[in-house]
Parts: sequence; C-alpha cells; structure tokens
Amino acid sequence: MSRAGARLLIVLLGVLATLAVAGPASAHVGGGVAGSDFDGKVRSVTPAMPGVTVRVLQFGDDLEIVNRTATEVQVPGYFDEPYLRIGPSGVWRNTRSPATYINLDRFGRVQLPADADAQAAPNWEQVSTEPVYAWHDHRTHWMTQGLLPPAVAADPTVPHTVFVWKIALRHGDSPVTVTGELTWSPPPNPGLVWPSVVVLALLPVAAGLFARTARPLGVLLLVGAAAVLWHAVVTPAPPANVSSHAGAITAALFPALTAVLVAGLGFRSSLRGRGAMTGLLAVVLGWLLLVEGLPDVDVLWSAHVLSAGPELQARLAVAVLVAFGPGLVVGGIAAVRRFREVDVGRTHADQPVPVG
Repeated sequence: MSRAGARLLIVLLGVLATLAVAGPASAHVGGGVAGSDFDGKVRSVTPAMPGVTVRVLQFGDDLEIVNRTATEVQVPGYFDEPYLRIGPSGVWRNTRSPATYINLDRFGRVQLPADADAQAAPNWEQVSTEPVYAWHDHRTHWMTQGLLPPAVAADPTVPHTVFVWKIALRHGDSPVTVTGELTWSPPPNPGLVWPSVVVLALLPVAAGLFARTARPLGVLLLVGAAAVLWHAVVTPAPPANVSSHAGAITAALFPALTAVLVAGLGFRSSLRGRGAMTGLLAVVLGWLLLVEGLPDVDVLWSAHVLSAGPELQARLAVAVLVAFGPGLVVGGIAAVRRFREVDVGRTHADQPVPVG
C-alpha cells in the first residue's frame, strides 16, 4: 500500500470510530422500534381543527398533538379528568391526574402517588414552552404484553382490526372527537426473508474470495452506498418535540455521505486495479453499514416499517445494510490478502531498474 493510501485509511478509520461513538441516526428517530406488526392511525378529527395536528406515533404507542392556533386544546385523562392543556403558552400537565403517571410506562405498570386523584382540583405544571406534546396514550395501542389479541391469535395469517378508539378533546369551548384504529398484519415469511439475507451477505464474500479482479467488489460497494443513502433519505418524520423532519434527514445524511465517499473511493480503486485498497475500503464500508443497519433490523421480521418511503424498499435497504455489513468485512479481508501481492508486484515493476 502506498503512503498516501495508508494515510487515507487512517483518516477513514478515524471517521468510523467517531461515528461508532456518536451512534447511528436510525430510522426510528427519537427511540422505539423501526418495525411492528401493529399499526395505529388517526382516521378522523371531528370537527376539523385547522392549525392543530393530531397523529399517532410508533405504530400506535404514542399520540402527538401540535397546536399552532391561539386557542388551547384540552386533553382528558382516563377518568375524564383534566390531564393536558396544549396552547400558545406551551404544555401544562395536571399533576393530580392519574394519567400523568400511568402514561409514564408503555403498559401502565406504575404505582400511583397518594395525591393522584381524578376528582381533585387540578394542579397544573408546565412541561414545555412549545405547543407540542407526545405521550403514551393507552387508548390507542394493545396493552397486554406478550399476548396477541384474541382475533389475531385465532387466525394470524390475515390482517385484523384490533379495535377502533375515540378520544374526546376540547378546542377552546368546542368539543372535538378524534377517532382512530389499531390494526395487526401478518409479518413477512421468514422462509423468504432470511435466505435472501444470507444470499446478499455471500455476494461480497464471493467477490472477495473468487473474483479475478476487484471490480465486482467495487460494484457491490456502490450497491451498499445506494442502500445507506436511501435509508437516510427516507428517514421518517420524528416527534415534533424531538426534531424537524429536515433536521432528522440532515442528521441521517452525515454517516450516509461518509459511506458514499468510502464506496466511491473503493470503486475507483477497483477500476485502477488496486485490489488491496479496494478490500480495505470494503472493510471500512462494512462496519459503516452495520452501524446504520443493526438498529433497524426489526423491520426484517415486521409487517410495518417506519419510513417516509415505500415499505418494501425500506425493508430491502435494511436487508442490504445488515447483510453487506459482515459480507463486505469478510470479502474485503479476503480481497486484501488475495490482491496484495499483485499490487506490490505492479509497484515494483513500475520502478526503474539500474543499468550497468
């Protein structure tokens, strides 16, 4: 390897270490899972509230309200007690509402404090200065951990509507009803998913072990770069109190563009016949793809995917990241060992031979 190539590799490894410490910008910005067989949707807001957005997050786990109007939205708790006020001055939460504590846990497994009383006069505390709030609302998701809904358990081969839910809000003095539903869908067939992942993982391994030149490995580097770039671009909109959609995509693009740079350099090296350098860059790219793909691996066995793009492409992109990660590491190491002597021989052949 040339001195310039060694320096480049050191820089890339430093970038890789920085990204590993910083952590990936996964598809599920803000935490949670990237895939689920459940899915929650808001179906209607009656009457409409222009300037107020109500949506379900994390496949039904969370409910979010963004109120950009000059009028407060009031959210009741589970006993119709005052729970939230979301308006121009921010978000206020009633510390005496049982919902304040029940909503702290995904399955409501909490011990209520002595002053949590739905009948008591509200005690309001400000929890945000922005008119945005997201919370675990147990009216919108399945609450029995480890057990499927009865209809799903009876026939898990077809989609089901688990239940329809309604939440009564107030926008100022006007009553508003939010209606939604929770559904369940069968997950992908593992007999198709996992063989496909194995085949994808073997492609860069075979390119590193058996290809006559480094060009096939270089082409696969570009495929991995395309997958990580797509994965970043279709980052879904996070909770409004966490980040803007543009901000989430920008955060996801930094490691993706680093991977694209590594892949481009590796492909260029393969075209120039520098197989050992191509292999080294394949190892670096493999680690980058693993860092990006592993946090979202649950999309491979889930019916629904958190993505701003088509679910099939999102699932395929993660499959490439997870499979090409170890595949490029192994194939890259093999390529370094196979092509190192060729590269060294070519370097020596280019040097002038003394005469006389």
